[in-house]
Order: sequence, then structure tokens, then C-alpha cells
Amino acid sequence: MVDASSSAQNTVDTTVLESSVIDQSLLQKVLHQAGRSLARPALEAMEMFLDQSTPAQVRLTMLAALTYLLIPIDLVPDLIPVAGFSDDLVALSAVIGITSNHMTPQIRNRARRKLDRWFPVEG
Repeated sequence: MVDASSSAQNTVDTTVLESSVIDQSLLQKVLHQAGRSLARPALEAMEMFLDQSTPAQVRLTMLAALTYLLIPIDLVPDLIPVAGFSDDLVALSAVIGITSNHMTPQIRNRARRKLDRWFPVEG
């Protein structure tokens, strides 16, 4: 049996975060350097973060993953060709995998549409 004090300690105190927390133009610039393969999970993470139905703890996790992508200091520096964004891709994929039960078709579709706008596929 879980008592109320134990339950309260396990609760994450969060504030509702707004879309202004993520600088989409900066994200777009970073993703253009990284390429389409990293852009898909990054945009899915961003859309999951922005979706108001996503629980606060999951939104905070997505924000942390996106912040890791945007900060210039990484485990593998982003300036190293090819390998530079590999740690970012692994981190984003892992976070999305862990929180996949919150990934709705609507979130995935919004991310795909943004991906296609930011990275047009020449046909």
C-alpha cells in the first residue's frame, strides 16, 4: 500500500510549458545541418512536447531531449561530419521509444507534415 506522502514525493511538480519555449527557427537550422534522418524523431519529439494532451512528465522529457539536440556541447561534437549528430539521434530515438505510448497518429502526422515542409522531397 502506498501512503499519500510517498505518492506526493513521486509526483513531478511541473508548469504547463508553452510553444514559445522551443525556438523553431533554431531547431530548423540545426536539423538542416543534421539531415532528414535526425529531423523526423526531433520533430516528433517537438510535436509531442507541444501537444496539450501529452502528460507534463512526458513533455518535460521531450523538452530535455530537444535541449540536448540544441546545445552545442555533446558527447560527440556536432561539428564532426556524420558522427556528430549520432548521439543526438540515439538520445531522441530512445526517448521517443520510452514514451511511444503517448505518440498519437495526430502528433506523428503533424511532425511528418512539418518534415516535408522543412525537407521537401524532390520527386
